[in-house]
Amino acid sequence: MFGHLLTAMVTPFDSSLQLDLERLPRLIDHLIATGTTGLVVCGTTGESPTLSHREKLLLIEETARLCAGRIPVIAGTGANDTAATVEFTREAEQLLVDGFLVVAPYYNKPSQEGLYQHYCAVADAVQKPVIVYNIPGRTAVNIQPETLCRLAQVEQIVGVKESSGDFTQISRVIGETPEDFYVYSGDDKYTLPMLALGAVGVVSVASHIVGDQMAGMLQAFFEGDLAEARRVHHRLMPLFEGLFKTSSPVLTKAALEMLDVPVGEVRLPLAQATAEERRELRRTLGGIVELAPVH
Repeated sequence: MFGHLLTAMVTPFDSSLQLDLERLPRLIDHLIATGTTGLVVCGTTGESPTLSHREKLLLIEETARLCAGRIPVIAGTGANDTAATVEFTREAEQLLVDGFLVVAPYYNKPSQEGLYQHYCAVADAVQKPVIVYNIPGRTAVNIQPETLCRLAQVEQIVGVKESSGDFTQISRVIGETPEDFYVYSGDDKYTLPMLALGAVGVVSVASHIVGDQMAGMLQAFFEGDLAEARRVHHRLMPLFEGLFKTSSPVLTKAALEMLDVPVGEVRLPLAQATAEERRELRRTLGGIVELAPVH
């Protein structure tokens, strides 16, 4: 439905850390040119907790306009308030997006029944597909396999971005849901093992930097060239881990600058990359991609 390589897109800011829509076309062109098959906008990688409601709508609308007829756009619309999530998802649906990524309600730790009812309320409110986002490391609640299997029966809910890191759970979800319920890896480093279990692709951060290589790994896997897929996976593993040595997307934005695709810095409470973090990142990238000269 959305392809194999989705990118959780960073949000470009200017030097004053204001939303910079003028930088958006180049970023999107870069991602599409390097293999991205769908964009997630206003996700965690897009610093959604620091974006105002108005900024989110502007960013979603402009991204959808720039991607129209090229690749699908999935809007991150989740919050820990069901009514607010429903309202925002309805608003985003009017902006010509192709679907929604809805994170599990964070901080208030709902029960499994509460999670089920939350997602049903969102799905009932819109006509476009919904992808569940399970990331217990950030939300403090895990959507259990039994709950995901129930949600897979809801018409508008078409898949899950699975970031639990629990391969027993991941295997159960893939094995016990219908074939047309799409399971995406939410962590670049788990993409290949999840593909082996039956996942359809990845919602990637590293694709900002190595999208062409990520696309090559996915293509190799689906064509049955497991040796090549493993080779790319091992080659990219230092980057998969390196981008998360501090909170995302700090180092992803720094890496894009090194590729001469500037998107600005991060907003507080995230802190800018230190000089040492940038040096280490450049060392990691040096063996993987061609970097822009240091000015």
